[in-house]
Amino acid sequence: MSVNKLWSKEGTSTSALIEGFTVGRDKEFDVLLAEYDVLGSLAHTEMLQAVGLLSKEDLALIQEGLRQILAEVRAGSFRIDKDVEDVHSQVEGLLTQRIGEAGKKIHSGRSRNDQVALDIKLYLRAQVLAIKEEVNALFQQLIGLSEKYKDKLLPGYTHLQIAMPSSFGLWFGAYAESLVDDLEVLAAAYQVVNKNPLGSGAGYGSSFPLDREMTTRLLGFRTLNYNSVYAQMSRGKTEKVVAMGLASVAGTIGRLAMDCCLYISQNFGFISFPAELTTGSSIMPHKKNPDVFELIRAKCNRIQSVPNELTLLVNNLPSGYHRDLQLTKEILFPAIGEGMACLQMTRLMLANIQVRDNILEDERYKYLFSVEAVNLLVNQGVPFREAYKQVGNEIGKGSFHFDFAHQLHHTHTGSIGRLANEEITAEMRKVLEKFVA
Repeated sequence: MSVNKLWSKEGTSTSALIEGFTVGRDKEFDVLLAEYDVLGSLAHTEMLQAVGLLSKEDLALIQEGLRQILAEVRAGSFRIDKDVEDVHSQVEGLLTQRIGEAGKKIHSGRSRNDQVALDIKLYLRAQVLAIKEEVNALFQQLIGLSEKYKDKLLPGYTHLQIAMPSSFGLWFGAYAESLVDDLEVLAAAYQVVNKNPLGSGAGYGSSFPLDREMTTRLLGFRTLNYNSVYAQMSRGKTEKVVAMGLASVAGTIGRLAMDCCLYISQNFGFISFPAELTTGSSIMPHKKNPDVFELIRAKCNRIQSVPNELTLLVNNLPSGYHRDLQLTKEILFPAIGEGMACLQMTRLMLANIQVRDNILEDERYKYLFSVEAVNLLVNQGVPFREAYKQVGNEIGKGSFHFDFAHQLHHTHTGSIGRLANEEITAEMRKVLEKFVA
């Protein structure tokens, strides 16, 4: 059995076995690119007419047909037929079937190499912007929680040992500021994605007088990948840069999830969630398991492996296009979906978080205020090292007593008493401006 392709020559065909191996899962992910493939063809054909490679009559037919296909894609009725190789072939085939010979003209001056590079960049640009919106929503939620619970204290830890007093305001705010840095990485990825590869052909340009600046404007790119060889070399690299931005976000929410797994446990007991957001045990009726946070943690760990997986895929490729690059889609696209789901579930859980009162009144936290005792002596004129030794000796003898309930007075920027949430929010606004084309 064999299958014919748009690129097949007369009397040639492809083995179905080879077809199955080389296509793999590509069609599954190509459906995600359908809208962008049509948008790319709309811009490309408008440019072809402008440079004299299409008549106005043909352009009108083509654009009408493409817009009909675009409407089908957006309505969810677009499919890639079983005997069709990819989304590019499906769109061109549908168009030709519906409007006739004019449909066969849309590929002039274009290769599937720059076509798929364009589709991926348009898709990733849209996904990066969607991730940015989700991250910003989580950021605003964390800032709100930080302000709401700024006066509620909890113990801070180093090495998982009781360290110094912290607050829920400081804890929530820390993750908010972490997201600012994550968006810095994602904004850098956006700048890489927002460049037009269309017109690079198979990687070596075209003898047609293509107007690449025109398609760049039509598709809303900030600029273009100028060198036609590099436009193809950006495949894989673009995906990896986006994966790095996504992995940075995943690192933050995965770590927050880990904190929540600890803090919900009976040994900490700092926070809780409604029963419907936790799971139970088949034999232990008292259990309220943080399965959502455990899965967020696990999924975020997997997402953080994606840049490395893409590196291993493309690391030793020479210049030019190689079929290896097809696999970037099945590595990155599902990770984007998982990342978005983790962001949304984190927001759902935090919307229902319950914070415990008076945590530090527990006797187990009495040494949490040893630094306060040292600082009190320093303020009385005792040299720091002497004060440290004095308090340390009292702790060692078990005679340490410090009335901490209402004596915390932290005033510097970024402390319990001055969270600097307004400044952090201002930094976020600056980063968000970098996503404007």
